[in-house]
Amino acid sequence: MKGISLFFSFSLFVIVSCIREEAESASQAKNDDIYIVYMGAAASSNGGTRNDQMQLVSSLIKRNKNTVVHSYKNGFSGFAARLSEAEAQSIAQRPGVVSVFPDPVLQLHTTRSWDFLKYQTVDETNSSPSSGSDSSPNGADTIIGILDTGIWPESKSFNDKGMGPIPARWKGTCMDGHDFGASKCNKKIVGARFYEEFDGRGTKMAGSARDENGHGTHVASTAAGSPVAGASYYGLAAGTAKGGSPGSRIAVYRVCTSNGCRGSAIMKAFDDAIADGVDVLSLSLGSSPGFEELSKNPIAIGAFHAVEKGIVVVCSAGNSGPDPKTVVNTAPWILTVAATTIDRDFETDIILGGNKLVKGGGINFGNMTKSAVYPLIQGYSAKLNKRITEEEARGCVPDSLDKNKVKGKIVVCENLQNDGFSPSDRLLEVKSRGGVGFILIDDDLRTVAPKFESFPAAAVSRKDGTEIISYIKSTRKSKFLKSPTLDNGKPNRHANPTKRPRNPVASILPTVSTTKYKPAPVVPYFSSRGPAGNTPNLLKPDITAPGVTILAAWPGNKQPMFNILSGTSMSCPHVSGIAATVKAQNPTWGPSTIKSAIMTTAIQTNNLKAPITTNFGSKATPYDIGAGEASTSGPLKPGLVYATDVADYLHFLCSVGYDISKIKLISSTVPKDFSCPKHSSSELVSNMNYPSIAISGLKKYKTKKVTRTVTNVGEEASVYIAIVEAPTGLRVQVIPSKLEFTNKNKKLSYEVSFRASSTTKEDMFGSITWTNGKYKVRSPFVVSNSG
Repeated sequence: MKGISLFFSFSLFVIVSCIREEAESASQAKNDDIYIVYMGAAASSNGGTRNDQMQLVSSLIKRNKNTVVHSYKNGFSGFAARLSEAEAQSIAQRPGVVSVFPDPVLQLHTTRSWDFLKYQTVDETNSSPSSGSDSSPNGADTIIGILDTGIWPESKSFNDKGMGPIPARWKGTCMDGHDFGASKCNKKIVGARFYEEFDGRGTKMAGSARDENGHGTHVASTAAGSPVAGASYYGLAAGTAKGGSPGSRIAVYRVCTSNGCRGSAIMKAFDDAIADGVDVLSLSLGSSPGFEELSKNPIAIGAFHAVEKGIVVVCSAGNSGPDPKTVVNTAPWILTVAATTIDRDFETDIILGGNKLVKGGGINFGNMTKSAVYPLIQGYSAKLNKRITEEEARGCVPDSLDKNKVKGKIVVCENLQNDGFSPSDRLLEVKSRGGVGFILIDDDLRTVAPKFESFPAAAVSRKDGTEIISYIKSTRKSKFLKSPTLDNGKPNRHANPTKRPRNPVASILPTVSTTKYKPAPVVPYFSSRGPAGNTPNLLKPDITAPGVTILAAWPGNKQPMFNILSGTSMSCPHVSGIAATVKAQNPTWGPSTIKSAIMTTAIQTNNLKAPITTNFGSKATPYDIGAGEASTSGPLKPGLVYATDVADYLHFLCSVGYDISKIKLISSTVPKDFSCPKHSSSELVSNMNYPSIAISGLKKYKTKKVTRTVTNVGEEASVYIAIVEAPTGLRVQVIPSKLEFTNKNKKLSYEVSFRASSTTKEDMFGSITWTNGKYKVRSPFVVSNSG
């Protein structure tokens, strides 16, 4: 009995101790935040762990076995761990540590598009002998890594019919997870990884590479989806959906969950992807504008090491436009992509009394009659009470409308700036008050085709909105448009009261999709704009591509199997697909060469043969579109390329404040004779061998010079002539103005001098184009007197 009592007491002690240990561990996890400890270059190319990293990790694990969340060792060194602020500060002072920073949460930047790009390329002056050709290798056997919300493997866009064996160089894996077994991978989806999510107690949650959001599936199919005939969104935009590089394989890295995209998971995905053997990495996500400090930016850090290993990294520019200095993912080793429209329009016709037609936009599947019989009012006419301002009622903000005045009517609302309410808030206000239709006046939304589903609704431009309001006001002026009798009592032969009713009426028809819409492309309001706030001497974004109303694959086994989304999230995979295709045809080309090929062959005109514009009607500048809209075939044979080497990137690191000791920690390829100049400045950035040029601080009557080197990848014996386009008040001189290449002389340099002859507060834009009659190699430039 005594033995039983002792055994029971001991067991109780063990249980209580375990509970206390778990509670302490949970409490510790709750109190400590996740920090990323970045330690620079990896120990070697074989995935070994550096000794100083092992010592740090071991000391932390001794304290708590669950402290370390991720360990990085393939492409770079470091780890993510749960630390107190004091521990983080202490580790930051240790030798071998580059930076320690809190784990940031980044956000997603949420078949016709490819056809439009090819049409644009064909329509452009012949800058490439293969323009419009479908003879390109379509990315055969290149591997695109997608860092996103996962993938829906059952989608037809990911079938592997006709694909050959998986390339032997592929070293990745297909992880087993919740509702996603390893068998879900195939010759198209060659790898799938996910990264653990933790609850508030620090406990691991069930993980999976399966996409429950849709964003990752849409992005992956845009980049490399297999052709799928009969794709549509409930019958709209019907046709064949396919990715830009249908021959490419897809490797999925699920780094985003419903809680956002953790920086620590993003860095782990970069680390894995480098070891797995991808050729291109596509990231349709990023930080908010202003969070671009290099040493604390997980995308910039991961991308640097990926590019060092020969991987092209393509990132979205962000959706914070149209304000300046909103572009993100601006590191020079990243290919940064803005967004533009395509020539497809989702047209929603509005029929006014008298059969007047107004072409609106948006997507609705309503069932109103084709005749204008529904009463039409402005929001302010249905104001709830005196406490509601006219502006609130005009905007149809929540709780602003009187149901007795709205019931049975179509309501015209206005998106008044900065009132904080979304289009869905306004629609719900109309619908909940008994309205039968909704017209929103909003230039921005007219461009991006918002979804209204089954409710009859449309978005119209300010111009068309003014026309609708004028119609409403004109029909209220009198009970009859023409009196049926004259003052003397005789019939009025001009009267025709049935031609237009005395009260305003309208009907909103179901949406139809149309093509060959003009002008296109157009820069939408949301696309983030340059200049790069942290590096004025680096022109960003680099390029633009279709990112508005893009049809691509969607999760689920029922309709819709495809969905329509807008954002730089959608433009990014377009360029990733092009990069994979270029890599397939030119396997020895490095990331900067491929970037140069895409940028220097870009298109600057729309389908009206006029310069690309913004949705405000102004001419787009390089701050809006970078070098221009990406071409599908031009980059395959660019003529000349700008190869940005490691020393260029290292000088960039010097210019942003890194000293040589930190740079040697970061890069494993620092030349032996490399050193930072005594007075590092932004001028170093201007002199990087980049495909675009940015100059700041140019004062009146002063001159600044930059040097560039081009490599001939076309015919060996070629002569190129420089053509300069410069604005008034800026003198631009290229020396020499002629470059003669031979079979022995494939690299030549030139100098560009910029001299301001007048003072202006506006930044000045232009371009330098080298041409041999067959190829046109264009570099945009921007010159500012500030900075």
